[in-house]
Amino acid sequence: MNRSRILYLCAAALLLPLLSSAQQVDLEHIRDLFGKGKPLKVNGGLNASTVFNSGSGGGRQPFSWFLNGSLNANILGRINLPFSFNLTNAGAGYSYPTTPNRLSLHPSYKGVTAHIGDVAMSFSPYTLNGHQFTGVGVDIAPQQDWSISVMYGRLLRAVDYDSTNKSILPTYRRMGYGAKLSLQQQNYALSLNFLHAKDFTDPMQYLPDTLHIYPKENLAVSVTGMVRPAKGLEFTLEYANSAMKLDKRDNYGPVKPGSGNLLEDVFMYDARNTQYFKAIKAGMNYAFHKSVIGIGYERIDPGYQTLGAYYMNNDLENITVNLSQPLLHDKANISGNVGYQRDDLNHTKAGATFRMVSAVNANYMPNEKWNANFTYSNFQTYTHIKPQFDYINQTNPYQNMDTLNFKQISQNAGLTLTYMLKANKTKSHNINLNLSVQDAADIQNNVLWKGNGSRFYNTSTAYTLLLIPRQISFTSAFNLSYNTIGRDDFLTLGPTFGVNARLFDKKVTAGFTSSYNTSANNGQQQGQVLNLRMNAAYMFMKKHNLNMNAVHQTRWTPRGTASNVTATVGYNYSF
Repeated sequence: MNRSRILYLCAAALLLPLLSSAQQVDLEHIRDLFGKGKPLKVNGGLNASTVFNSGSGGGRQPFSWFLNGSLNANILGRINLPFSFNLTNAGAGYSYPTTPNRLSLHPSYKGVTAHIGDVAMSFSPYTLNGHQFTGVGVDIAPQQDWSISVMYGRLLRAVDYDSTNKSILPTYRRMGYGAKLSLQQQNYALSLNFLHAKDFTDPMQYLPDTLHIYPKENLAVSVTGMVRPAKGLEFTLEYANSAMKLDKRDNYGPVKPGSGNLLEDVFMYDARNTQYFKAIKAGMNYAFHKSVIGIGYERIDPGYQTLGAYYMNNDLENITVNLSQPLLHDKANISGNVGYQRDDLNHTKAGATFRMVSAVNANYMPNEKWNANFTYSNFQTYTHIKPQFDYINQTNPYQNMDTLNFKQISQNAGLTLTYMLKANKTKSHNINLNLSVQDAADIQNNVLWKGNGSRFYNTSTAYTLLLIPRQISFTSAFNLSYNTIGRDDFLTLGPTFGVNARLFDKKVTAGFTSSYNTSANNGQQQGQVLNLRMNAAYMFMKKHNLNMNAVHQTRWTPRGTASNVTATVGYNYSF
């Protein structure tokens, strides 16, 4: 029996119960199945904006426009037909694997939602994870305990090689399909998903092999489980396996089952032309009283790839522990986490890296006037370099032991204080203070060498006055940043002033902000920057909104003066 006949039989088996039950429906009362009310309701919105750039800033298009909107049609109170689009001329004249212009339709009925056009779906971080595609997708969740999701479409469009524009890499046309089946219960859950994607070559498309861009084929499968054996206790586990053909033009044919690899045996992937990767992620969370403790573990094989994600971390092992605890009758809360990460899991790299991360966050709010927040984090990286020439030329095994180990330490601390000076029906005053310190150092042979350390000090204070009946607010602030990097020090400071108001029966919102800062390096003046920002918005007829934003920036440096203006004009309409 061929595949087409099997598919027809499966479809008939699924549709037969639906057809039999449909015969029992009284056609005279079919409208009652969809509820009462207006047969058609339409709502949505439209947003249009233009951006003008002028001056000596450079690097930006002088004129750009953006047009996006959404439309939803509701039929008989049950069927939704949402449609959205995004159009722009940004990057006009270039060819991209994924176009910035998007058109999508998302009709839904009861527990079924379709995605048509330029859409994105997510199954798992190791299979399909938010990758945009042009095609169709369906989410089926008629009940709360189970759901099905399927997708099919073009992940990347073909982009030809252009020797005059090497900033955009050429790509093959990439098609993919996948599915996800989930079962969700109160005390347990189970999910299975997969993605199959492959590149298609075109004889008319030329991609030189010197670019090391080859047509790929990928099959990624993930299984996820969750169980709650006791109150407040939860265990989670995910296992993923990815088979990647780095160049599907080299095809040796199917292999014989019995190799021991799931993807190789079940999906007949050729082991001589395919690389296999594994990923595992497990976690435990336990909540008792008002405390929460959690433990997590993640391991991703070196080189793990999936064609359903734009970026993928690999060659790492993570172990994390976190804790949260309220204090002082819930007026304070403290939380912390500790993590350990390492790479070079297969011991094949020229250097191995180990990282330790710890963080503490504390919040205290004794009353309505005071609020304090403190954060601290410590990041340590240990790197062991393994250069082959040093191993070959050393005369004893301890000759280069100390010089090949590096330690990087980064510490961050921050404090935020907010105090409400006065608040009544006519006005309110509050003051805000922010302090942050970052310290980074490179240590070799347990010695901090001069020039390998850096410190960053940042502080800002702001005062805000709000005149409640007039709907006018005034803000004044001062910012200071002092940095030391090696033997150099940098100082940047300056004030900021702003005013915002709601005018003409709150139909118009307008604001103005001005900031000025100056910078110095080792006591020598480096330059000044003046920013003038204006914004206004006008709402009329409850559905229309006009807005404008303009920024004028002037820079004075020893090399000369530069200025630029950026203005944005927009229109919003909702119905």
